[in-house]
Amino acid sequence: MDLATALAIAESSMRLAAPLLLACLAGLYSERAGIFDIGLEGKMLGAAFGAGAVAAVTGSAWIGLAAGMAVSTVLALIHGLASITFRGNQIISGVAINFLASGLTALIGQNWFGMGGQTPQLFGDQRFLAVELPLAGALRDVPVIGFLYSDFLSGFTVLVYVALLAVPLTWWVLFRTRFGLRLRAVGENPGAVDTAGISVVRLRYQAVIITGLLCGIAGAYLATGMAAGFIRDMTAGKGFIALAALIFAKWRPWPALWACLLFGFLEAIGIRYQGVTIPNVGTVPVQLMQALPYILTVVILAGFVGRAIPPRAGGKPYVKER
Repeated sequence: MDLATALAIAESSMRLAAPLLLACLAGLYSERAGIFDIGLEGKMLGAAFGAGAVAAVTGSAWIGLAAGMAVSTVLALIHGLASITFRGNQIISGVAINFLASGLTALIGQNWFGMGGQTPQLFGDQRFLAVELPLAGALRDVPVIGFLYSDFLSGFTVLVYVALLAVPLTWWVLFRTRFGLRLRAVGENPGAVDTAGISVVRLRYQAVIITGLLCGIAGAYLATGMAAGFIRDMTAGKGFIALAALIFAKWRPWPALWACLLFGFLEAIGIRYQGVTIPNVGTVPVQLMQALPYILTVVILAGFVGRAIPPRAGGKPYVKER
């Protein structure tokens, strides 16, 4: 593998990992607060449709981003209402969100645009285009550092950088702020938090809203950054892969980054080497290469679920003692 190929795979890995990372961090906030959320897939899908549709109508990717975040937050609040207020089963609520988003995006998309559930192709300001980092051109000739900065780190869309910056921000919020301490405590021992006079319901709703906002950015990136419009079921299981990465990372932000990059790398390899021929073996089926991230998801869930210990109060509705 030459340097150009390695660089292309690394850049593709970063682009493909960005929505996974945002969804993974979204699940991190929710599950650290004790709310299990397998509805990440549905929130991403709803956000992708909202962003793609609004960007196509208004001509602005930024307005599309705001719409995607709004759609995802509404879905997150529905999950919060079912899980926190009505103390329903969090798994069933998440599954319902996924089905709701899958059906409504196709139905509304067909009704609005008559294109089989798709939105029109996005061009120009309707999309988030690649941006060049400051001094990227001037530093290109600097050995090693200039190459990495100019040819690898520069040239992504702004939402990829948002995803990367969200990792240290999440670490700081969860482990260096009072809000983060309380949020983690709610996921471990909500009764103790309530005894201290802190509202468990409010903290969990705040976590759910943050989850909705991050999933909104992830979905908007799929429709207005990675692709040029919304297509039916375009998330293709990315929400579930993000959940697998979250378990693999043991609900910690920095390991979540490396886990998502690993999934992104496997997907990039699958795209790059579709139909590759191995000597004395033959042509590798395209379907096998495309299935690599999903195979890893199954391996991780089978091998790490027992060893990754979730927040103790996760999935359990809190009932205030009187």
